[in-house]
Amino acid sequence: MNELPATRRLSDHALISDCDGVLVNSEAIAERIIVTRLEHLWGLTGLRDVVRPLLGMRAEQLLRTVATIVDRPLDDDTLEAIRADVHANAVNAPAIDGVRDAFAAIPLVKACASNSDLAYVRSVVDRIGLADMFGERLFTADQVPSPKPAPDVYLAAARRMHVAPERCIVVEDSATGTAAAMAAGMTVLGFVGAAHATRTQTDKLRAAGAYVVFDDMAALPSLVERWLRHMQDTTPALRVRA
Repeated sequence: MNELPATRRLSDHALISDCDGVLVNSEAIAERIIVTRLEHLWGLTGLRDVVRPLLGMRAEQLLRTVATIVDRPLDDDTLEAIRADVHANAVNAPAIDGVRDAFAAIPLVKACASNSDLAYVRSVVDRIGLADMFGERLFTADQVPSPKPAPDVYLAAARRMHVAPERCIVVEDSATGTAAAMAAGMTVLGFVGAAHATRTQTDKLRAAGAYVVFDDMAALPSLVERWLRHMQDTTPALRVRA
């Protein structure tokens, strides 16, 4: 059986990454804006504890969910204004430390699968210098019937890349995204190194099905290599294609 050296590109496996909270440190920005705007709107305090567990949802879905939880009204114009504010600020969020070097060290085809819209994700990967790694392999919630936690965006990515879902490894920072990737039949690495991560996030990601949880992008290449070797050990018919 052939080995799986870290320098060899494996065309029948793929790395799929979420965007917000994995590529860029944007979820903390989104949380701050949403909490501030809603607390001012409704005259409430303590909404951070309501909002934080919902990060990873589409903004409009998150806002409607918060309104339902606290039983407060939220009209469409206000929702859209808050969503636009989040987008305008999150699109300039800094890259996660070490993300480009980590992704460059992984010899797999790469895609991004996000609950955000395509224009936003494209602008993010262009700005932080990852466009050459992802190419046109950007898959977003506005392109599929249902957003995360439904598996649609991950299944669309696997289908377009002609890679079986079980041969896709996903980097996610939220329980919502982890549930989506797990439902698609993929392996999830949970990332808790972004600014919005809490002490309980590790437990939440593991409960959602994450294979392993890590907090430093420098560890990602070795985690992916470990998974590839596990795949080799458990799939006797696997062969590396040059």
